[in-house]
Amino acid sequence: MTDNILDAISFPKDLKKLSMSELDKLALELRAEMIAITSKFGGHLAPSLGAIELILAAHYVLNTPKDKLIFDVGHQAYAHKIITGRRDQMYQLRQLKGISGFTKRKESPYDVHDSGHASDSLAVALGLAFARDLDGGDEDIVTIIGDAAMSGGLAFEALNEIGSEQKRMVIILNDNEMSISPSVGAFTKYLSLLRANPAYFKTRDLLEHRVQGNLGNLGNAIVRAGGQLKDAAKQLLVPGMFFEELGITYLGPIDGHSIPTLITTLRHALSMDVPVLIHAVTKKGKGYSPAEIDAEKFHGISPFNVSSGKSPAKQAPISYTKAFADQLLLEAENDENIIALTAAMKAGTGLKDFADTYPERFLDMGIAEEATVTTASGMAIGNKKPVVCIYSTFLQRAFDEIATNVCEPNLSVIFAIDRAGIVGEDGPTHHGLFDMSYLRCLPNMKIMSPSNEAQLKDALYTALRLDGPVAFRYPRGSATGMEIPEQRVFLEPGKSKLVREGSDVEILALGRMTNVALEAAELLEEQGISAAVRDMIWLKPLDYEALKEAASKQVPLVTLEEGAKFGGFSSAVLESLSDQGLCQPVLRIGIEDEYVSQGDMNMLLESVGLSAETVKQKICSFLDLHK
Repeated sequence: MTDNILDAISFPKDLKKLSMSELDKLALELRAEMIAITSKFGGHLAPSLGAIELILAAHYVLNTPKDKLIFDVGHQAYAHKIITGRRDQMYQLRQLKGISGFTKRKESPYDVHDSGHASDSLAVALGLAFARDLDGGDEDIVTIIGDAAMSGGLAFEALNEIGSEQKRMVIILNDNEMSISPSVGAFTKYLSLLRANPAYFKTRDLLEHRVQGNLGNLGNAIVRAGGQLKDAAKQLLVPGMFFEELGITYLGPIDGHSIPTLITTLRHALSMDVPVLIHAVTKKGKGYSPAEIDAEKFHGISPFNVSSGKSPAKQAPISYTKAFADQLLLEAENDENIIALTAAMKAGTGLKDFADTYPERFLDMGIAEEATVTTASGMAIGNKKPVVCIYSTFLQRAFDEIATNVCEPNLSVIFAIDRAGIVGEDGPTHHGLFDMSYLRCLPNMKIMSPSNEAQLKDALYTALRLDGPVAFRYPRGSATGMEIPEQRVFLEPGKSKLVREGSDVEILALGRMTNVALEAAELLEEQGISAAVRDMIWLKPLDYEALKEAASKQVPLVTLEEGAKFGGFSSAVLESLSDQGLCQPVLRIGIEDEYVSQGDMNMLLESVGLSAETVKQKICSFLDLHK
């Protein structure tokens, strides 16, 4: 074995040659490797640091990829990627044409499913167990799920069915929040190992059978009494009774950073012919003090200095998120009926200050988008003004509740949709490309897409003064840097704004694509093409009069949107033109019928044809065809 153990690890089978002390040393080397990688490219460092021993123990015991190791969300899987033949590729982590920050089946046979959204791993594991048993297979199935993901409704639904079906599988609960006193931990560790021993179950069942058989009705009474006493003792002493009552054997809590303990417990669990949950207590950011101290910051970190843990200071304009959050605070000062809700994204949606200022008017429901939206509907029925702040990609989980609980009764619930459009390095599971399509079809829903930070503030101001459901979408990252007027403007529904005159072509733009359209118009002017630009503002209702006016000029039209073309803004424009009997050449520029990769946001916008230069080129080609 070399001095650097990691250099000798190409695939998981190489782990089986290591001693326990060598595995511990490998864990340290993996931490150093991940810190070095994420310091250059950013990434989900704290979750991955906390899961290293879990991953090493699982791969040490399992025979992957035949056996299946499943990750929930997948942002804790960096060690898994490194030891499954992708160490060199980690230096293109989350970059365009590089590897994903989550598990992806196309990357490796060791990646069982495409992860990215929380709470789905247990249902995936159950499906795999069904398929295995139908085929008469013998592979082991192990899933690693965090305590936050376990709180999601999808996870609870799967747990209920796992307990009912009794399929052989192991769930490792990666708990990085709970602290356990040594006495309780030692007792439950002993009890867990005892209950994991198959001899325990055989002895218990044999004794119960003999007592019942030899003593008749008295024996039955003794067994019933014994069962009641046993259940009472378990309720008192065993912290995992919730899982036990569901029919899932509970082992733990155990030290999630002790590889020998993890290996021993996992082997016991895999020897049982029932679903088993191993409760492993870990520390987020383990082994890197800045990440241990501020795990929230290092959950998803931009490039940073390893020695200090600090990211380079940036002189950037206010973010769209901050602009929204500041306006929400101002509105809440004057309206005590405003309530802010989110689903495990208090910091990400900019609501920390709101929560600190108005704790009684703030609700974080955890990874439970459906419940969050439905709760907001109840608040609206109670004459409050709920503002639901959720990322675009996560809000789509609550489509049914938006349709049934909010839109059908026409309740005044506001949806502040953060991270709309291209979001960058987190990739296809996190881009907010579908919200216009999945919201536009809902009756009673009104939808805005502000083009700058001032208009975003106006969008919230407007939404709070309208009846019925209103959504407004805005992107991740820095806004335009414009000076924001103090006076807010009511944005009349269905009214757009012509922001540049032109005679050869008219660009109908939505959201921050309005700014791209203005840049493209400047480039077109250099080539002698006069382009008008209209900031549509509203996706629903559309400005039908503006479309009619644009068509009357008898110039080609261009729609520009940062979202899926199918069912989105351009579809709405074509439908409106058709409904009005208007026949006009239209170039649709937006996201094609595809999922967009991970990478730098500006590079991605260029790659999907949404940069000013690519928009200019497309318009030039289009105009050549319609001379």
